[in-house]
Amino acid sequence: MTRHDSVLAAAEACSDVDLLVNNAGISLWSGFLAAEAVRHAREEMETNYFGPLALSRAFAPVLARNGGGAIVNMLSVLSWISVPIGGTYGASKAAAWALTNWLRTALRGQGTQVLGVHAGPIDTDMASGLTLPKVAPAEVVRQVLAALEAGRDEVLVDELTRMVKAHLSDEAAVYLDFDPAAA
Repeated sequence: MTRHDSVLAAAEACSDVDLLVNNAGISLWSGFLAAEAVRHAREEMETNYFGPLALSRAFAPVLARNGGGAIVNMLSVLSWISVPIGGTYGASKAAAWALTNWLRTALRGQGTQVLGVHAGPIDTDMASGLTLPKVAPAEVVRQVLAALEAGRDEVLVDELTRMVKAHLSDEAAVYLDFDPAAA
């Protein structure tokens, strides 16, 4: 998804697509002052933001030809809050959230539904080192499919994500004192 030629070739080869799921993502867990923080931020932005942007641009005409279809963007609770070791990842997911909102308005006219999926840790290899409760991938899929059928714009997969979103506008910002270990 980070190679322009591969993205274009995939869109050309898959002319019958009516659902694009932007699920690929990386988290390099880099602290702010870590020597590799800027390099990690670039890599995460390339995969987590520019990848879905390129795929969505390549597949939007395919989706339009096939009746509109849908795009599902996998986001994160870290789109809204930051933790010391996940700041670069959070920034890339915040950018992907903004992209999701942009795509929703840009593609509405062609009938393409755009669904943003916010989640805390999902029980995958990427979250294997985290000790937080994790949601099962099958549960994420169940909620995504139900949201697509209902025509929704957003899915908040787990209780952590619902709690964080509900408190974003609190005067005492939840993200300033957020401790994922205590959640």
